[in-house]
Amino acid sequence: MDGIPHPTNPRAPGLRPVSGCGPRVLVLGSFPSAISLAHREYYGNPRNHFWQIMEALFAIPMNFPYPDRIARLADRGVALWDVIGSCERPGSADSRIRDPVPNDIAGFVRSHKDIRLVALNGSTAARLYHKRAEVPGVPAVTLPSTSPANAAVPFAEKVRAWEVVAEQIRDT
Repeated sequence: MDGIPHPTNPRAPGLRPVSGCGPRVLVLGSFPSAISLAHREYYGNPRNHFWQIMEALFAIPMNFPYPDRIARLADRGVALWDVIGSCERPGSADSRIRDPVPNDIAGFVRSHKDIRLVALNGSTAARLYHKRAEVPGVPAVTLPSTSPANAAVPFAEKVRAWEVVAEQIRDT
């Protein structure tokens, strides 16, 4: 299957970036989960809080079809991508990422000059971004991971932290 590692090819490619015209915020995850890769959708695991948070912030119904959610998010000025473009990783745990190859985040930002904030979805995305793909001159903020593995942070607290994305959109 495309994008899914298997025993003879353990290196998995990630997903392509999604954005509309003139995104103002770039949300970066670490690398898509196995479920997301199988569905070819950002935050495709229904237990991931990302789309619930986007519903709370931007009134994008999480039960809408994926293309509609992506289009509405892009219309609001939010682009999605991951720090890692490919890696070896059995399963979905970020702790199992091996031999990561970063995406060209700086190139993406150069070609989308309206980006004013990089929002890092969790501490692994932040660590990888600052080590391998940081874009000088563009502020970055580390937000609580929306992953189901981050159950220690209550949903309401995640929404409050992610409000910085909506504020950046409103302030531009």
